Amino acid sequence: MGSFQLEDFAAGWIGGAASVIVGHPLDTVKTRLQAGVNYGDTISCIRTVYRRESVFGFFKGMSFPLASIAVYNSAVFGVFSNTQRFLSQHHCREPGASPSGTLSDLLLASMVAGVVSVGLGTPVDLIKIRLQMQTQPFQEANLGLRPRAMTLGKPPVYQGPVDCIATIVRTEGLAGMYRGVGAMLLRDVPGYCLYFIPYVFLNDWITPEACTGPSLCAVWLAGGMAGAISWGTATPMDVVKSRLQADGVYLNKYKGVLDCISQSYQKEGLKVFFRGITVNAVRGFPMSAAMFLGYEFSLQAIRGDHAVTSP
Repeated sequence: MGSFQLEDFAAGWIGGAASVIVGHPLDTVKTRLQAGVNYGDTISCIRTVYRRESVFGFFKGMSFPLASIAVYNSAVFGVFSNTQRFLSQHHCREPGASPSGTLSDLLLASMVAGVVSVGLGTPVDLIKIRLQMQTQPFQEANLGLRPRAMTLGKPPVYQGPVDCIATIVRTEGLAGMYRGVGAMLLRDVPGYCLYFIPYVFLNDWITPEACTGPSLCAVWLAGGMAGAISWGTATPMDVVKSRLQADGVYLNKYKGVLDCISQSYQKEGLKVFFRGITVNAVRGFPMSAAMFLGYEFSLQAIRGDHAVTSP
C-alpha cells in the first residue's frame, strides 16, 4: 500500500463517535468544575448537576460533538497515521537508517495532528462548552462585569447547536468561533504528543512477541493509559481554554490567554489550574480506550486484516 490511506480517516470517525458517547457525561462535569461556580469537588458537582437537571444534564450539548467530533477525530487520526507512515517510509529509504528515527517520527506526526486538531476542534469545543455552561447560575457578584443576555430564571441563551453558532457569529463575528484558540494550541500540540507516543510504546510493550498484532486487552489498556496521561497533563491549559470559551455566555471577563491566567491565579491561586484534573484523568481512560478500540478494530475490519494495525 502507498503511504496515504483513506481507511485511517474512516476508522478515526468510528473511534471518535465511540469516545464521545463514553466520555461526554464526565466531560460535562469537567467543564462545570473548571468554568463554573459553586460546584465544589467532583462528587459534589455530579450531585448538583443531577439534582438540578436530572441525568439528562450530563448529556447536555452532546448532539453537536457527536456529529462533529467524529469528523474531527477522523481528521486527527488520519493525519497522524498518514504522516507517521510517510516519515517512516522516508527514513527506511535513507542509507544507514536506524530505529532511533521512530520516536522523532511519532513526535512530528503527533505535533502535526495537534495543529490540525486545533483548527478543526476549537469551534467544536466552543459550542459544546457554551451549551454545557448556559445553565450555570448567574451570580450577583459578577453583575459588574457587563451581563450579556440572561439572568437566572429566564430562558437559555442558546436553543441548540445551530442557534448557538448563529448567535456567536452575529454577536462576536467569525473570529468568535475561535475564542480560546491560543490556549487550545498550547493544550493540544503537547497533549497529542503525550497521547499517541505513550499509546504506541505501551501497546508494543504489552503485546506478547508471539502476537502479530495487539490484542483487545492491549489496545484497551494502552489506549486508556495514554488518555489518562494526556488529559491529566493537559489540565492547566484545559482550564484556561474552558474559561475563555465559557466567557461570553453571560459575561465578558477575559481579554486573552494571559489575562485569563492572571485573573484566575489572583482570585483562586495556583490550585485553580488543576481543577478537574481527577475527572480529566478518570474520564480520559475510558474515553481514550473507546477511541483506540473503535479505531483499531474498525481499521482491521475495513482492511480485512486478522491483526490489528497500530496508528
